[in-house]
Amino acid sequence: MKTVDMFTQLGSVIASVMFFWAMFKQYCPYQLQNYFEKHSKSVFTFVYPFIQITFNEFTGDRFMRSEAYSAIENYLGSSSSMQAKRLKADVVKNSTQSLVLSMDDFEEVTDEFQGVKLRWASGKHISKTQPFSFYPVTDERMYYTLTFHKRHRNLILGTYLSHVLKEGDAIKVKNRQRKLYTNSGSCWRHVVFEHPASFETIAMEAGKKKEIMDDLITFSQAEEFYARIGRAWKRGYLLYGPPGTGKSTMIAAMANLLNYDIYDLELTSVKDNTELRKLLIETSSRSIIVIEDIDCSLDLTGQRKKKKEEQGRGDEKDLKLKLPKEETGGKQSQVTLSGLLNFIDGLWSACKGERLVVFTTNFFEKLDPALIRKGRMDKHIELSYCSFEAFKVLAKNYLRLETHNLYAKIQELLGETKMTPAEVAEHLMPKTLPGDSKVCLEGLIAGLEKAKEDARLKAEEEAREKGSSPEENAKEQGIENGLCDNGNTELNCKEKE
Repeated sequence: MKTVDMFTQLGSVIASVMFFWAMFKQYCPYQLQNYFEKHSKSVFTFVYPFIQITFNEFTGDRFMRSEAYSAIENYLGSSSSMQAKRLKADVVKNSTQSLVLSMDDFEEVTDEFQGVKLRWASGKHISKTQPFSFYPVTDERMYYTLTFHKRHRNLILGTYLSHVLKEGDAIKVKNRQRKLYTNSGSCWRHVVFEHPASFETIAMEAGKKKEIMDDLITFSQAEEFYARIGRAWKRGYLLYGPPGTGKSTMIAAMANLLNYDIYDLELTSVKDNTELRKLLIETSSRSIIVIEDIDCSLDLTGQRKKKKEEQGRGDEKDLKLKLPKEETGGKQSQVTLSGLLNFIDGLWSACKGERLVVFTTNFFEKLDPALIRKGRMDKHIELSYCSFEAFKVLAKNYLRLETHNLYAKIQELLGETKMTPAEVAEHLMPKTLPGDSKVCLEGLIAGLEKAKEDARLKAEEEAREKGSSPEENAKEQGIENGLCDNGNTELNCKEKE
């Protein structure tokens, strides 16, 4: 009975306090409320013996993910799995596959350091979306809160936090899984990067392959050099050539060689230059930023030159070149050539180090010279039609052949016609189990002979239309395509001469 009366009285007191508090908030002047809240917090802080530190996921205006937050997330992984009741799980795939656990939102775990107990809690702020915007985005900001007794301030702010950051970075290196990112509006989304391409399996001349590998490795070890000469630690690569020559495979091999993440930037989904800059800032170090088919992503095919002639003189970065219209709402993206150039080598491009910027195109001649000059695209790599040396790499990969009596015929045909490495690889793909290497090589020879015949018929047809001989027309076609009489690229021919 006494217990019931006690709870009844307690309930009455709580109800009375809540009533008077509601009346105070309703009728008390605003200035008096602020004065009361300010001094009540001061009194509470004086009595409350604990200190709280908040570590936000993003610093500034969501420009950059906090390295401290990432280190804490890694550090708390083992404590979370043993203490938290709600966990988030992810799979890390390196040489072995393992499961990584972290505590869910609004969970709390304890830690102990040199006999001192601390509390870590996770939280999340969710901002309201803009319902009438063309690009509505829900902004979620995660954070961790560390709580400890004020008498341990020096120990926590000094030794403990340094210990947490060091251990977190070590765990990150151990559990690192490379990621493939793509942009959705102003945010990056990712999947685990598992492409198996390597320079060993790329169909390319050995000398050219070694040159590219040496260039990449030299860049990855040149942090002090770039700091000494006063340049941002980044490098641009332009991959160009016909479709099917291995441009995307080359990017995957570059990422695997250097152990870098890949950010595949889709320009047509970027709203404006500001959004493009935010995407750049949120990329990490040790990464490759890729814009594939740059000639299709932006109107960079000489329109700038025509506009310049019409308008007289003007700076190359002042002209806006609009992107194609988005399907959603017909909204036109406002990314400009100026914004893209600043993205590559402007002030904001130096916000992170050790990054590669890679463009690919099928039509090198259509790109604006300002976009591909040295300093922006530092190294131009041509990926052309399949040579005999590249064919031998493919034959070794697909058929495990070092040599064969049909190689001489294939070498002759590759010198007389044009076929991409992708087309050659399709002929070498075994069609039955177990595969017969001779059948595959004979199928390639048939394909090359057919391509040669098709090219001859096309040359004769064009010759009839132009009124010239087939031989002259074929020679003209070879020169236009950058090929010599033996089918090699014009650059390779000059080197041989």
